[in-house]
Amino acid sequence: MTLPSVTEASFVFIVVDVFPNFCTLLPCSVMDESQCWAGTCFFFYSSCIHSCLFQAHKDGSLQQLLSGENESYDYDLIVIGGGSGGLACSKEAANLGKKVMVLDYVVPTPKGTSWGLGGTCVNVGCIPKKLMHQTAMLGTAMQDARKFGWEFDETVKHNWDTMKTAVNNYIGSLNWGYRVALRDKNVNYVNAYAEFIEPHKIKATNKRGKETFYTAAKFVLATGERPRYLGIPGDKEYCITSDDLFSLSYCPGKTLVIGASYVALECGGFLAGLGLDVTIMVRSILLRGFDQDMANRAGEYMEEHGVKFIRKYVPVKVELEAGTPGRLKVTAKSTETDDVIEGEYNTVLIAVGRDACTDKIGLDKTGVKVNPKNGKIPVNDEEQTNIPHIYAIGDILEGKWELTPVAIQAGKLLARRLYGGSTVKCDYINVPTTVFTPMEYGSCGLSEERAIELYGQDNIEIYHSLFWPLEYTVPGRDNNRCYAKILCNKLDNDRVIGFHYLGPNAGEVTQGFGAAMKCGATKEQLDGTIGIHPTCAEVTEWKTCVLA
Repeated sequence: MTLPSVTEASFVFIVVDVFPNFCTLLPCSVMDESQCWAGTCFFFYSSCIHSCLFQAHKDGSLQQLLSGENESYDYDLIVIGGGSGGLACSKEAANLGKKVMVLDYVVPTPKGTSWGLGGTCVNVGCIPKKLMHQTAMLGTAMQDARKFGWEFDETVKHNWDTMKTAVNNYIGSLNWGYRVALRDKNVNYVNAYAEFIEPHKIKATNKRGKETFYTAAKFVLATGERPRYLGIPGDKEYCITSDDLFSLSYCPGKTLVIGASYVALECGGFLAGLGLDVTIMVRSILLRGFDQDMANRAGEYMEEHGVKFIRKYVPVKVELEAGTPGRLKVTAKSTETDDVIEGEYNTVLIAVGRDACTDKIGLDKTGVKVNPKNGKIPVNDEEQTNIPHIYAIGDILEGKWELTPVAIQAGKLLARRLYGGSTVKCDYINVPTTVFTPMEYGSCGLSEERAIELYGQDNIEIYHSLFWPLEYTVPGRDNNRCYAKILCNKLDNDRVIGFHYLGPNAGEVTQGFGAAMKCGATKEQLDGTIGIHPTCAEVTEWKTCVLA
C-alpha cells in the first residue's frame, strides 16, 4: 500500500502500533476525519490517508494487516481463464508492475474437440462464426454478381474443408499471438486446470495429470461458459455443439439445429448460406432476451430463404441409424400436445444455451457465492465477489452481458483499479451488440418489451422505418425486409433508450448509434443529424409506430 509522500515542512504524527507491517508513523496535515475498523479508532489529519485505508478495507488487505499476518504469496494476481477478459486483465496488471499468472485449460468436448489460448470468442465463437457468416454472404454476393454483369460458370460450389482449414489457420495465428503477448508482458502462462484448495491457494493440473500448487494475493475468475447439453439419450454420444462445429472434419450435410439462441440462428443461418439443408427446432421463442419484434423478423427472413423451422417441439432422444455412414434419427415431442415426430439428419447441432464454468474450480473452498441455478457469480459494481480478494469478469457474471468487448473492458478496468489507482468502473448500460443471422440484427439499449415494463406503454414512443439498401435494388431482392426502430422515453425529452436494426452491416451501423446513446442522444438530435448518402446508416425518416 502506498502512502502519500511527506512534502510539507511541518507535520503532526500519530503512532499506530496495531499496524506492524503497515507503518509506525503516519504523516498528517489537517485533522478532518475519523474511522473505526476492528474496534480500533484512528484519527486522520489527511483524507488521502483515509482513502488509502478505506481501499485496503474494501479489498481485504486491511484485515490481514490488523491481524498481524505477513504471508507472502507466489503471485500478486492469478487469473483463472485465458479468454478475452482474462488475457486483458492479466496483461494490464503486468503493465502496472505486478507478478501475474494466467491458467487456461480447455476440457475436451465429448467429441474430443479442444483448442488453444484465447477462449471461446477466438476459437469457437465470434471469430470463426463471423468468418463462416462472411463465407455464406459471399455466396449471396455471387448470385447478385450476375445482375451486375459478372459472367462465370454455373457450377460454382463450396468446399467445406478449404474454408475450415483457412479459418482455423487464422485462429492458430491468434493463439500464437496471445502466447507471445503474455511472454512479452512477463505474464506466466500455464496450460493447466485450476482448482481452489484454499482461499489463497490453487491446484493446477496439466494434461498429463501433474499437479502444481500456487498462491496469490488476489484472484480473478474468468472461466467463461460452455454449451449446455440436453440431458437426453444420445445427446453427448451423437450430437455436436458450436465447440465442435468450426473445426468439423467433414461437411455437416443435412443438419438439425436444436435451440433458438443467437448461436442456433447464426450457425443455422450460415450453414444454410453454404447450401446445406437446415432445420431449426424451437421450443418456444426466438432469441430470448432480445426484442421479440426484431427476433421474429430475423426468423421470418431465414424461413423465406430456405431455413425450415419446427416450432413448439423438444427432442427426447437421438439414435444412430444403421448403415455407413449412419444417419441420426431424432425423436421429438410437442410442447402443447401428445404429438411425436421423427426425422433423420447427418448432423445434429445443440445450441440451447451455455453454462458458466464455475462448478468444478473449488469455489466451495473459498466461500465465493454462486447462483445454484445457473452457476453465475454475483459481484458488486467493481467485479468483486463476496470474498474480498476474489474477483470475476466476463460471461460468468450474474446479470451482465456475455460479450467479448465487455469482458475485455471489465478486465482492463479491474486491473487499473486494483493496481493503478484508478476509480473507473465498467459501464454495462447501453452496450451495442449484433446477431449475425443471414439478415443481421444489431441492437443497443432496451428491447420494446423491457422498455414498456420499465416505463409503461404510455410513456414510450416508438419510431420505425422500412428501407431497401441500394445494393439490393439491382438484384431486385429483399425489398421491405430491412427495418430499424428506436424507442424513446417521452418523460425524458424523447431520449433514445433502445435502438434496433435489421439489415446489412448491422455491427458497423449499430456501433455509431451506440456511441450516440452513450452521449444521451434524443430523437430531436437524431432528426438533426445529416446522414451519409447512400447508406443504410442514414436512416432518417422515422415514422411513429402505433403499439397494439
